[in-house]
Amino acid sequence: MTDTLTTLLQAVDAPAGQYARLDRQYAGNTPLSYLAPEAAALLGDRLRRVRANIPRVLVDSLVERLRVTGFTGADVWGDWLRNDLDQFAPVAHREALVLGGAYGLVWADATGRPSVSIESAHQMAALTDPASRRITAAVKRWETTTTTEATLFLADRVQRYRANSTGATTAGFKLIDEFDNPLGVPPVVRFTNAGRLLDTDGVSEMEDVIDLSDALVKLLTDMLIASETSARPRRYATGIELAEDEDGNAVSPFTEGTMMLLSEEKEAKFGVLPGSDLGGYENAIGVIMRQISAVSGLPEHMLGIGGDNPTSADSIRASEAALTARAESKQALFGRTWEELTRLIVGVRDGADPRSVDVRVQWADPATRSEAQEADAVTKLFSVGLLPASYALKKLGYTDAEVDEIHAARARDNIANADVSQLFGGAA
Repeated sequence: MTDTLTTLLQAVDAPAGQYARLDRQYAGNTPLSYLAPEAAALLGDRLRRVRANIPRVLVDSLVERLRVTGFTGADVWGDWLRNDLDQFAPVAHREALVLGGAYGLVWADATGRPSVSIESAHQMAALTDPASRRITAAVKRWETTTTTEATLFLADRVQRYRANSTGATTAGFKLIDEFDNPLGVPPVVRFTNAGRLLDTDGVSEMEDVIDLSDALVKLLTDMLIASETSARPRRYATGIELAEDEDGNAVSPFTEGTMMLLSEEKEAKFGVLPGSDLGGYENAIGVIMRQISAVSGLPEHMLGIGGDNPTSADSIRASEAALTARAESKQALFGRTWEELTRLIVGVRDGADPRSVDVRVQWADPATRSEAQEADAVTKLFSVGLLPASYALKKLGYTDAEVDEIHAARARDNIANADVSQLFGGAA
């Protein structure tokens, strides 16, 4: 087993604890971070978990705004659809935003066509050149029912390893197969969610809101405890000497089967203690929610705060400006990786050097706009001649394949209309 393989297998395991924590945060399966044992005892240990899954809301809100619509410079849309990347692209974005990274593999299938798979950072690791920041080697490790498999991707070859046991980490792997890599580069790309140059491993998009989400859960938990212990009105009685039963237990002054309080004592007084006001918790929750909005870019209406009256469409778009800007930055970040992946697709399909392929990714507008508003704006730009028909259709969200189909359908309609016109004596 090579030193490169050992280094990469160790890199697969290194962030396992961090990834497990992030997986729990995204799923909402986190413990009650601030719940004291005494508070839990007040509820008889019945309160196990309160979910206020802000990290998931943040990630999914960004993923919804990251939609690839096509590529220019290379005809790869057919390969894109054939590999179901229109469905798996959001998966890649979600994995990268949750864990800080995800991977894509490109190779040839049994017929020689490009085959693309999206891979989890739980199973893969890569080495990069510090100068060019390009991948120089990568590994994928996974388990079967009886073995642990590993594939090492290098610039000039691909090697298959196997350990004859499950749960193998770095020991016990034996080389079982090896073949040349004609691409000249490892057929692997990494979606890295990093805003700084030295964040080579990526950073989870949820990190900024995890602690605030825990604080929100704490306030919600306190409110639930208060609602159980002190929010309901309590009746009291004074000046009553409680009777005891034969076991020495105090007998309730309530009459059996009724809600009346009866006492023959002259000094007896009855009253009601009002329930505690939970409004303070609502105010505190609002403070935490506004902090979450500030650091995440999530608008207040997505967090359930900001007023009871519905806002206008223009107000919604304005409030989502920060979230839209964040989505645009992710488009620029992940766009480079999609372009690298499509270069590998062309390399596998055409036998070209992937480094010589020039391709650019195109994204749908991440801003929230109604279909009618978008159509009206694009139609006006088209009608005054500022946009060609093909570009106008792509602005409306149509893919390259759909644009081609629309042009073909219009051409058929024009031919049919011309035939009908000539048939009935119209102008030729």
